[in-house]
Amino acid sequence: MDPTSDDAVLDAVGPRLRALRRERGITLAHLAAATGVSESTLSRLESGLRRPTLELLLPLARIYDVPLDDLVGAARTGDPRIHLKPIRRFGMTFVPLSRRPGGVHAFKMIIPARPEPLAPTPQTHEGYEWLYVLNGRLRLVIGERDLTLPAGEAAEFDTSVPHWLGSADSGAVELLILFGLQGLRAHVHTGPDRRPEAGSR
Repeated sequence: MDPTSDDAVLDAVGPRLRALRRERGITLAHLAAATGVSESTLSRLESGLRRPTLELLLPLARIYDVPLDDLVGAARTGDPRIHLKPIRRFGMTFVPLSRRPGGVHAFKMIIPARPEPLAPTPQTHEGYEWLYVLNGRLRLVIGERDLTLPAGEAAEFDTSVPHWLGSADSGAVELLILFGLQGLRAHVHTGPDRRPEAGSR
């Protein structure tokens, strides 16, 4: 099937919606309450059993704060620029660097400078994560482990383990993140002198 055909574009909407919802950590029940669309309809939409319509996609675009083009994967014909739309959550900024539904998603994450460091508040969610510190000093708490990663260091971990990311010294931190659902891992090849994987975000 031609990936640019109407049928192919519509078939890709469901997996894209499911990936976006999981990426935001939203349950079907919460999404149904926020949009007024029934939980069963949302489930059928994500599984491809219900064709997307403008009536269904508009409230989802508002909740996810993304353009309709992003929900349907419409190509921006003739424009080579990448249109990045920052997402602000938990006082941090996430810049999506990838657009395809499912699979591994890439983000640039920015932790702003603060007058004093925040106390860790570990969270858990389904998935696996790989990160690389671009600038600053990252404090990474994974279960019982409390690590400080300077610029140039990386870690990978199972996000079902309680984890937290923050600044180690109140300064701003910039990092790249690859995130995938359980079973999707970034393959990082390291030598015997490299630090072992950290474990979890």
